[in-house]
Amino acid sequence: MEINDDNWINEVTFSEAGLLPAIAQDASSGRILMVAFMNREALLRTVETGVAHYWSRSRGKLWRKGEESGHEQLVQDVQLDCDGDVITLQIEQRGGIACHTGRNSCFFRSLTPDGWQTTEPILKDPGEIYADG
Repeated sequence: MEINDDNWINEVTFSEAGLLPAIAQDASSGRILMVAFMNREALLRTVETGVAHYWSRSRGKLWRKGEESGHEQLVQDVQLDCDGDVITLQIEQRGGIACHTGRNSCFFRSLTPDGWQTTEPILKDPGEIYADG
């Protein structure tokens, strides 16, 4: 994505920890596929490459979505909320799997009178996707 304004990043408000919530939404269906965090470098790389990059809080490192699984997120649009502290990414999800559980979306459980019920099937066994299973 080519950006002519070099100051666009200065309008983004990162938390004290240097992070920004990022919502990945399927550009075709509108379905929310996942929520992750970005630091400044992740957002810059996402915009520069057109492929979603995130900051892993658990691993303490930058990662490109799909670097292990091949399930990249091709970014079609980046939107900033009114407060400048949350973004949405309109994406094309390669391989149809956004969740590390092997499902299309990380939002696959619905609250019912009997508690949380799984409402979406596993499309591919995570053990077949990731080296560490």
